[in-house]
Amino acid sequence: MNDNIDLQEVAKFDEIAHNWWDKDQEFAPLHRINPCRLHYIQTHTNGLFNKNVVDIGCGGGILASSMAQQGAVVTGIDAAEQAIKVAKLHAKSENLSINYQYTTAEPFAIEHSEMFDVVTCMEMLEHVPDPASVVAAACKLVKPGGYLFCSTLNKTLRSYLLGIVAAEQILNLVPKGTHEHDKFIRPSALIKMIEQNGLKVQDAKGLHYNPITKSASLNNDLAVNYLLFARKPNENNL
Repeated sequence: MNDNIDLQEVAKFDEIAHNWWDKDQEFAPLHRINPCRLHYIQTHTNGLFNKNVVDIGCGGGILASSMAQQGAVVTGIDAAEQAIKVAKLHAKSENLSINYQYTTAEPFAIEHSEMFDVVTCMEMLEHVPDPASVVAAACKLVKPGGYLFCSTLNKTLRSYLLGIVAAEQILNLVPKGTHEHDKFIRPSALIKMIEQNGLKVQDAKGLHYNPITKSASLNNDLAVNYLLFARKPNENNL
């Protein structure tokens, strides 16, 4: 472990870890946006079959499980110990071979530099004290020619109104206190973090969740939730 952990954040997620796979509880929105995330990753990597993947901040394994089901060789890491325990139990119940580890990105990157075809870091950068440190570690994990996928919340008035006021205080989609607007990250800031570590951002999309229809879609509006992908140069994709 390293110092880039918000212990209160970890405690919040550990407290509700038993609900990771209950699709009617706190993590329901993650389950509903996951097909969009998976499709975006598959589209830009030409499929995940036999690719070596690590999911940073994997939680209970929602994205990690779906990537393993597509034939990826998946590792999932998280600082919330209870979430990792839940993820391991779920993988066992689904007969999925996923390497879950209770750790954080920075020490993991020291031991696994440039070992992964695909690195994902979804909905976790807004929960750590130093997101740039996580991004640097994520970039270090990517093989030359490999891919990095990140998603987070934009730092806008609309993200505050929808991501906190509506989602937490009015609709109760997620527990109160899940997000802090000060920790949201503008796309320009995230792109700078990534490109300072030698990768080149290729694309960004808005990720829209409709709480009425309980459906998710990708669009070109980055004002609230967004995801993007970058690639590490090699001889073939300078």
